[in-house]
Amino acid sequence: QVQLVESGGGLVQPGGSLRLSCVPSENIFNFNAMGWYRQAPGKQRELVATISLGGRTMYGDSMKGRNTISRDNARNAVFLQMIDLKPEGTAVYYCDARIFSRDYWGQGTQVAVSS
Repeated sequence: QVQLVESGGGLVQPGGSLRLSCVPSENIFNFNAMGWYRQAPGKQRELVATISLGGRTMYGDSMKGRNTISRDNARNAVFLQMIDLKPEGTAVYYCDARIFSRDYWGQGTQVAVSS
């Protein structure tokens, strides 16, 4: 069973930055793509960003222009750099890893944006 360990969440003031990390239990090259989704209270889970095995990135509309997804193959990890965070960014952020049509999810890391 694939396990994904997320870290980097926390409380940040509006306008602040956070960097989330996701480390899978398997070699990162086993996955067709990895990404980040978020789920705010009372809302559906939504796409934040994904990155393919070949490095192609895709971003959801909610945070476009204010976040960057990257992968470090040597560290076997995927990162999400978020800047200029807004209160509506408060959510649980989940790491996702896809092998063909199957998705694996991490436990999530809480991000709270508040003054």
